[in-house]
Amino acid sequence: MESVTQRFATPRVAAGALFVSASGKVLLVRKTYGNRWDIPGGYVDGGESPAQACSRELAEEIGLQRQPRRVLAVDWAPTEHDGDKLLWVFDCGDLADDEHRIQLDSNELDSWDWVPVHELDDYLIPRLARRLKQAHAAHEKGCMVYLEHGEPTME
Repeated sequence: MESVTQRFATPRVAAGALFVSASGKVLLVRKTYGNRWDIPGGYVDGGESPAQACSRELAEEIGLQRQPRRVLAVDWAPTEHDGDKLLWVFDCGDLADDEHRIQLDSNELDSWDWVPVHELDDYLIPRLARRLKQAHAAHEKGCMVYLEHGEPTME
């Protein structure tokens, strides 16, 4: 017989930061592994909140101390390989005064770039491109969006 706890979802949780330039471009970092281009961020550790994980990952990956200012998107995006996944995208403010201080963790990242939103499909896997386009739109509108596989499901 199945226990109650076996029915509860236990998703992998990740958190990342969306930085948007004054011209509307998105900051992407290139990983030394996996799907390569992404936003700064990573998986949430046990006992850590998504916001705390985002701050930790920013410090580790790009050497900046930042606190998330607001949630832009939450994406329910399970995969066959990873199972249930819940992915948070945070607005972590403006980088105009701190861009020159970016210091990449060379074990994880080898470059970064400002990418126009209309070019995200050229850099990212489809579900991530959809998620970031929706997060960017939420940033521009000053709202938050709930997504499933990068697509909005609510009005």
